[in-house]
Amino acid sequence: MALAHERRGHGEPLVLVHGTGSQLQMWNPVLDRLAAERDVIAPDLPGHGESAPLPEAVVTPERYADVIEELLDELGVGRAHLAGSSLGGGIALVLGARARALSVTALSPIGFWTPKEAEFCRRSIVFAATAARALEPVAPLILGNPVGRTLTSAQLIGRPWRMTAEESIGGTRNLGRCQGVRPAIDGYRHWRFVPDGPLPCPVTIAWAQHDRLLLPRQAERARRAVPGARHVTLRGCGHVPTWDDPEQVAGVLLEGSSG
Repeated sequence: MALAHERRGHGEPLVLVHGTGSQLQMWNPVLDRLAAERDVIAPDLPGHGESAPLPEAVVTPERYADVIEELLDELGVGRAHLAGSSLGGGIALVLGARARALSVTALSPIGFWTPKEAEFCRRSIVFAATAARALEPVAPLILGNPVGRTLTSAQLIGRPWRMTAEESIGGTRNLGRCQGVRPAIDGYRHWRFVPDGPLPCPVTIAWAQHDRLLLPRQAERARRAVPGARHVTLRGCGHVPTWDDPEQVAGVLLEGSSG
């Protein structure tokens, strides 16, 4: 299927995959920095942003990985550096296990949780999407000031006051309208990333220090599951770290894709 995507820059290809209920715009704070050194490809996942949904009611990370592979084939890209946040991190790891990646950088990826933690994540996203729909009519009023952004976005973003009102309103509107939330959360409800062996490419797993959705204790399970990976803490960041510290995140992505 055709995916809406943005492509800019030059150098080795770097694919950026967003998380559940998000869109390619989550990468805006780091795009210019990355595009100075990489050929950056940032798609909207099916049912997210400007991409049409898949027909399936349940979409697994493996199915999303199939779609990203189709995009790479359409663009004539054989192997690429793969980076992703949350669900996108799980997708990047799947593609790494398939030997489609030059490197993988996963930011607070799904798949290293207990069943209770997975259900907490799922319920949190359902609540956030429901709240976003209810908030949309008054979003400019509430999100137009730093206090409102902090009160509504603190679970996902460590420093919501750093977002502009326009960014916060756009993200909230997108989450509330996103058709891909339910298929995604049902698709990874019982999903864990358990590789058959070492991934055939360099791997970086970066966990946000103040992640309140995928709790930082999951990073230790990621260490055990992917022992050859480089493990990094995103200091001062929340679950969606690009808004919190663009320079730190861009640095991790560039270093992870330098091998």
